[in-house]
Amino acid sequence: MVRWEPGARDRLRAAALQLFADRGFEQTTASDIAESVGLTERTFFRHFADKREVLFDGQDLFQELFVTGVASATGGASAVDLVADALQTASAFFPDDRRAYSRLRQTIIVENPGLQERELLKMARLSEGIAVALRERGIPEPQATLAAESGVTVFGVAFRQWIAADERRSLAEIERDILGELRTLTAPAR
Repeated sequence: MVRWEPGARDRLRAAALQLFADRGFEQTTASDIAESVGLTERTFFRHFADKREVLFDGQDLFQELFVTGVASATGGASAVDLVADALQTASAFFPDDRRAYSRLRQTIIVENPGLQERELLKMARLSEGIAVALRERGIPEPQATLAAESGVTVFGVAFRQWIAADERRSLAEIERDILGELRTLTAPAR
């Protein structure tokens, strides 16, 4: 078996995703994934703590992009404007060439309650990270938490639209549209 071939992590990720889709998450083992790309199970575990991590790898970078978006936003911005900047910055995590991968990943998560729970925990952690960044920018409570939770909701709605089979817009464009809908929804009645 090939041991130190370049790109092993990406090959393992691609193989895992396909095997999860074909066989099911529970029916696929780390050994199955490694063997499918000519690697050992030990090599798999050098790259991923367990098979769930194949799907959730990059979570820290994803959150860091949101927090960076809040931290680097222009001074004096409202909580919603800071969240808009965070959404814009974090959309770089999902370039259009990642859409097919994200679509397949989401299908696998939706089919497995344990993975759904993990995804919800990831979103809760993201919301708390954004809220902390907002508080550090001087946004008081409960505004910081409300804005952070709203930002995560906007991301979730936009992401589901972005992975739709017939969607062609960028995630950033969809997020701007969804955030506009939220602003309309919360605007005072005339």
